[in-house]
Amino acid sequence: MKFTVVIFPGSNCDHDAYHALKHVMEQEVHFVWHKETDLGNPDVVLLPGGFSYGDYLRTGAIARFSPIMDEVIRFANKGGLVIGICNGFQILLESGLLPGAMLHNDQLKFSCKQVWLRCEQTDTPFTNKMVTGQVLQVPIAHGEGNYICDEQTLDQLESQERVIFRYCTSDGQITADANPNGSIANIAGICNENRNVLGMMPHPERAVEKILGSDDGRFLFDSLIATGVLS
Repeated sequence: MKFTVVIFPGSNCDHDAYHALKHVMEQEVHFVWHKETDLGNPDVVLLPGGFSYGDYLRTGAIARFSPIMDEVIRFANKGGLVIGICNGFQILLESGLLPGAMLHNDQLKFSCKQVWLRCEQTDTPFTNKMVTGQVLQVPIAHGEGNYICDEQTLDQLESQERVIFRYCTSDGQITADANPNGSIANIAGICNENRNVLGMMPHPERAVEKILGSDDGRFLFDSLIATGVLS
C-alpha cells in the first residue's frame, strides 16, 4: 500500500504516522506539504494530528483551504481512502467530507491519556480486521475533541451505521464516565456515506508498539493493508 501523509504548518503527528506506517507496518509512505497540488498517486491519504495554523479561528478551519485539500477532496470523492486523525478529523469536518463540528472538551482542558474504544462497524476498509464490539486501547491528545452534530445528522449516522468508534469502558460499556471530552453519543470516529473516509480523534499511529502501552492501533492499519491486497 502507498500512503501519503499531508503536512500542514503546525502538524506534529506527521512523523508518528510515518514511523508507524513505514517502520512498523512496512508500507510505502511519503510526505506531501500542504502547498503542493499533487498527492503522488497514493492508495491512502492520511491527515495527521497537531495544531494546523495554530488552531486559529477554529481547529482545521484554515487548513481546509490549503491547496492540497482540493486534491484530497477530489481523491475522496473518487473513492480514494482518506483517514483524518485528531486535527485531521477536524480538517475533514471543516472541508465537508464528514458532517458535524468540534467544540472544546466539556471540562475545558486539554486531555492526553489512554482511552478505550469500541469498534461498532467492521464493514469498512479501516476496520475489516476487527470484530464488532472489539475494544481497543488507543491514546488521545486534544483540547477540542467534543464532537457535535444536529439531531438529524446523528439519526443519519446511526441509521446508516456510520459511527465507527465510540468511547467505552475497558469491558466495552458505553458510559458517560468513559467519554473523555463530552462527544455526543460517545462518538470517537465516523465515516462518510461511501465508507471510504474516516475521521477519528484517538491516535492509532501512537498505538502500534507495545512499548508505547498498546499496539491495538495495528488493527486499523492491518485493515487498510488488507483492503489494498484484496482490491
